[in-house]
Amino acid sequence: MRLCRFGENRLGLVENSGIRDVTQALDVLPVFRYPFPRFDVMVANLDRVRARVQEVAAGSPTHAREGLRLLSPIANPSKIIGAPVNYQKHLDEARSDAELHHNNQIAAIHRAGLFLKASSSLVGPGEGIALRKLDRRNDHEVELAVVIGRTASNVAAKHALDYVAGYGIGLDITIRGPEERCLRKSVDSYSVFGPWLVTADEIEDPNSLDLSIEVNGKTRQSSNTRHMILDVGELIEFASAFYTLNPGDVIMTGTPEGVGPIVPGDKILASIERIGSMQVEVRAA
Repeated sequence: MRLCRFGENRLGLVENSGIRDVTQALDVLPVFRYPFPRFDVMVANLDRVRARVQEVAAGSPTHAREGLRLLSPIANPSKIIGAPVNYQKHLDEARSDAELHHNNQIAAIHRAGLFLKASSSLVGPGEGIALRKLDRRNDHEVELAVVIGRTASNVAAKHALDYVAGYGIGLDITIRGPEERCLRKSVDSYSVFGPWLVTADEIEDPNSLDLSIEVNGKTRQSSNTRHMILDVGELIEFASAFYTLNPGDVIMTGTPEGVGPIVPGDKILASIERIGSMQVEVRAA
């Protein structure tokens, strides 16, 4: 199943013919009072929502995809986790290019560890990227994004995919400079996730997916997730050894070689096999 969020927080079922407005399926969600839970309520109740979507879909109106403003399909992740230099060729280019490393030591992911991005940086493709620090280089990074489906702590890699709710396309936008990654990658709109959530049952092997990005019609990055240093299961094991992962948490799995600058006015097309494509426009903040 492919679920999106569009317009004024409408829930959509993505079909070949368009997007069905199945917002009424959210009536199965529990109601909370303050203090609110530290997880995404829809993802935590995804099985119930999916069942309700199937019940109401036939009688729901369908909209053409064109013209719909797609938001992030995940509204409230407690955290977004990044995987730095998780492709060997990107590690090589980062170490060899001063515009990328800025005299920082670029360690392999096993030593560098993971990093956190502010949840406030999350947007959907229809919201676009609003660049800051235009006097510095801002780069695109296309990544497979993994959504955690249930509470996970100290999970072994061999069991990790059992904790995945689904997948999407992630853009990890980066301001280049000497500061810590978490600062330069947590700017508002610098985590793009979309165009929809593809539930885990539709992707048998997330570690063998083509991914690419075009900027203004020219391909910048093109690779396959089989080239990740740590695969999806290993990343979940790594992350859950340090953090409790909550339903709705997003893991950005790292980017391949070919990262490059973006500027206001650019148009991005990011694609991942079995998920689809999303178009994102770049502007100045």
